[in-house]
Amino acid sequence: MAATVAPAAPDQGTASATLLDRAGATLVSLISWIACRLPDRPLHRIAGLVGLGWYLLAPRRRARARRNLRRVAEALAADGRAGPRIAAAARDRRALERLVRDAFRHNARYYLEVALAPSYDERWLAERIVNESPELIEEAFAGGRGAGRTPGHAVIFAGLHFGAIELPAFFLTQRVGLRVVAPMETIRDTPLQRYFVRTRGAVGLQLVTLRTARREASRALARGEAVGLVTDRDITGGGIDVPLFGHPAPLAVGAGLLAIESGAPVYVAAVRRLDDGRYAGSIVPLPVPADGTRRERLERFLRDQAAIFESFIAAAPEQWWSVFFPIWPDLEVAS
Repeated sequence: MAATVAPAAPDQGTASATLLDRAGATLVSLISWIACRLPDRPLHRIAGLVGLGWYLLAPRRRARARRNLRRVAEALAADGRAGPRIAAAARDRRALERLVRDAFRHNARYYLEVALAPSYDERWLAERIVNESPELIEEAFAGGRGAGRTPGHAVIFAGLHFGAIELPAFFLTQRVGLRVVAPMETIRDTPLQRYFVRTRGAVGLQLVTLRTARREASRALARGEAVGLVTDRDITGGGIDVPLFGHPAPLAVGAGLLAIESGAPVYVAAVRRLDDGRYAGSIVPLPVPADGTRRERLERFLRDQAAIFESFIAAAPEQWWSVFFPIWPDLEVAS
């Protein structure tokens, strides 16, 4: 499937800057080409070492991740959802720091997975992804693959910056035969933007810009297609504050607005990494409130969505790489 996204306007700068951008994108493409021809498990170990170096060299990023992960660990420990490792991070500084280091390792592995995306195929999918909710997969797609799906069976998938974020789309397109329309942030490095379009297109995403996302997503749903949105960060502004791990955090409203306007069902999807080199993928239905004003329905939708996000994150907080970005306004003010 061809991925489509309007590239950003090139950065206003010198010709040498443009050449550097092209050289950087070419280098990234070369690294991806090489990586796709090597065994991936050793590469993941190398990526973990790169992540450790990143941890050592990025004090401000490290500090933000520490603040955010402390809040997550303390909230999970307070309501009894924390396993021993997370409970220790809630009360012990050294255990928390281990969690922060692991977050950097997983973040580096994400970039490796982007590079490896062109090598994924159905055999890899069958060997590596553990489907934790097969009955819900059937429900979400009306029991059909491709042309076998119920005509006009539109569906919305809400994701978060967690685990292997490229793989839910790969699973949906390869296993179920869906075309998935998804917004993507436009970056100023145009050649690198094109690289991300190609790699994400390789896992079955048809990308659209944030500026046109709502219009394109509405059209896709009207055609009976799937829309995928990553909604745990309010990137464009205009989000609504809802409780997330016990404190108000702005969440993007896109999935909720589309669901209320279109009537399409919504599922939250996530894929997390397992210790044995495999991945665990699951989806959870997210009901769309039918009663109340539009604002009331949207707020209830976002609260329920946040609760599902928490359930995914609780399994592996170090794989939630939104911890490297602002999440809770009060923590940003305090810092």
